[in-house]
Amino acid sequence: MMALQHLSEEQIKTWTRSQKDEWWFNNIYRGDMAQLTLRSALTGFILGGILASTALYIGAKTGVGIGVGLTSVILAFAMFRLLAQAGLASDFTVLENNCTQSIATASGYMVSPLIASLTAFMLVSGKIIPWWQMMIWMIIVAILGVLIAFPMKRRFINEDQLPFPEGRACGVVLDSLYTGDANVGMFKARLLGMTAVFTGLYQMIISDGWMKLIQLKILRMDQWAGMKEAWNLHERFDDYYYAAMVKYDLWSPKIAGVDFRTLGLRFTVDAAMFGLGGLMGIRVASSVLLGAFINFVILAPIMINQGDIAPRIGIDGHVVALTRAEIVNQWSLWWGVSMMVVGSMVSLLAKPEIFTNAFKNLKKKATPESTSDVLKDIELPLWVSYIGVPIFSVIGAAVTHEFFGVSWLLSFVSLPLIFVLTIIGINSMALTSWVPTGALSKITQFSIGAIDHVNPANNILPAGMTAEVAMNASNLLSDIKPGYMLGAKPRQQAIGHVIGIFAGALACIPLYYLLFLPADANGVRSTASILSDQFAFPGAVQWKGVADLIAKGVHSLHTSAVISMIVAAISAIVIEVAKIVTKGRFPLSAVSIGLGVVLPPESSLAMWIGAMVFWYMGRRNATPGTKGYDYWVDGCEPICAGLVSGAALVGIGNAIINVLI
Repeated sequence: MMALQHLSEEQIKTWTRSQKDEWWFNNIYRGDMAQLTLRSALTGFILGGILASTALYIGAKTGVGIGVGLTSVILAFAMFRLLAQAGLASDFTVLENNCTQSIATASGYMVSPLIASLTAFMLVSGKIIPWWQMMIWMIIVAILGVLIAFPMKRRFINEDQLPFPEGRACGVVLDSLYTGDANVGMFKARLLGMTAVFTGLYQMIISDGWMKLIQLKILRMDQWAGMKEAWNLHERFDDYYYAAMVKYDLWSPKIAGVDFRTLGLRFTVDAAMFGLGGLMGIRVASSVLLGAFINFVILAPIMINQGDIAPRIGIDGHVVALTRAEIVNQWSLWWGVSMMVVGSMVSLLAKPEIFTNAFKNLKKKATPESTSDVLKDIELPLWVSYIGVPIFSVIGAAVTHEFFGVSWLLSFVSLPLIFVLTIIGINSMALTSWVPTGALSKITQFSIGAIDHVNPANNILPAGMTAEVAMNASNLLSDIKPGYMLGAKPRQQAIGHVIGIFAGALACIPLYYLLFLPADANGVRSTASILSDQFAFPGAVQWKGVADLIAKGVHSLHTSAVISMIVAAISAIVIEVAKIVTKGRFPLSAVSIGLGVVLPPESSLAMWIGAMVFWYMGRRNATPGTKGYDYWVDGCEPICAGLVSGAALVGIGNAIINVLI
């Protein structure tokens, strides 16, 4: 494999941007290689839509956003390599694949507001956002992120040559696929494909919709076998114990007199959660499980017995029984949110270079340039951003006002805050591959909440804009990094990113309505259908919790909930400081512990099992070059991607079948 060329530290420090641009143009740029072609755009659009749909499914279950970039790289590589071998198409160029990856990744990030701010707004307001308003708002805000990012591209990537670790890793993978051993790429593709197929078959067997379709509609087993209802394997394996418990009067599992099922303590064999656990790693998964254990095994039973968590009278006058969701909403949410917000703030403040670099770059004068600009015909012209940013800012503020009732004043007041926080987000992505959207959006939420604490929409939607603009701007520059390493045309990558924005919106918004806002027999949709045992929307629940806290004030909570928030905040500070002092060796994460509070504990356990299996097998097969290493270490990401995508796609299909049958 040919090593990718790059400038030395000395050259980065001493050369002007003109010299760096000229070096890149002469040594790296591949102007004659196909990049944004019809087939790369179409492949990216289709893969992006499919992978964004899986990201929506996983995000609704866990609140965790999954990256789809490397998955799309492997799939596109394998697909066109097979077509080329069959003589049906020429092989993809490395730049076509990079363009496909850029489109697919941009598409995947469009899921973010659907699993957080927009859902939180609907839960708080009880109003369903019309699909066309959702689409317009998401596309405008995402394009604003692209327009803000592009003037910074020359500073961060061309001149400062910042690392963008995730983007760099993608560039290295692409280079290895197209200049190294193609068998390695095909091996990873086979791993991903086989895992997805077997996972999909398992998911089908546990799905009521698929089993109804196959057994009753296709095989007609009700007619010739006398079957009255379709059989399916239960994903919650403990269902079989509870059925036997009733039949044979067996022991009923309880903690301090509270039934396991009330606490949400179930054992679920969830393939998607196994895969997600493998991707997040043993440390994060252990922190998530610890949060679930503390909340549902220790604190919730105590608070139920104390009466701080109790059945309540609903709006319709009926008694609302205690469930996991009730436990979270009545009491646990507050210490979980406190843990996540304080933890993310401390971890952000612990990286002062993110702030200092951001403002240095804003103040920094441009280096002297020569009169000729070698990149003027391939870079996105700066006038596009200079004209586009003010226009899309005004349009963004206008639609936020018109669609969601956010006052004009607050819509415009939030814009400077959004721009500053986006620059911080881009710096964070450049240095760490981490965009602190949780912390940045909460800064906006609390800032706007301090001005107007009556209307929750006034803090949720501007915060949603912050998250979406920062995510798209940071993601665009991270996408452009591998293109810069491989010699791609930046202008075409920007166009590709915008294609991905449309692909994600077009795929995910109809699916969101189908999965979470299905119409009843009378054609009526209700926000009551959004949250369920299967889809807990932890991200949106966190946003709603902050909005409720701003609106009602701390005095509206139980004393025990306030005490738990204070203890959680102090604990989050201690945990994050311990991570800083030990240079990341301290094994716990405050944000992940908080996530374990709002996630269903069965999902936390399944993720931990997945993480433990990959951690253990990785330790056992730590020698590069061995078959075990190829499968469990090098193949970890393709296997996990197969588990997630196989389960998610068949799960989405099941939801669609249930709506149609």
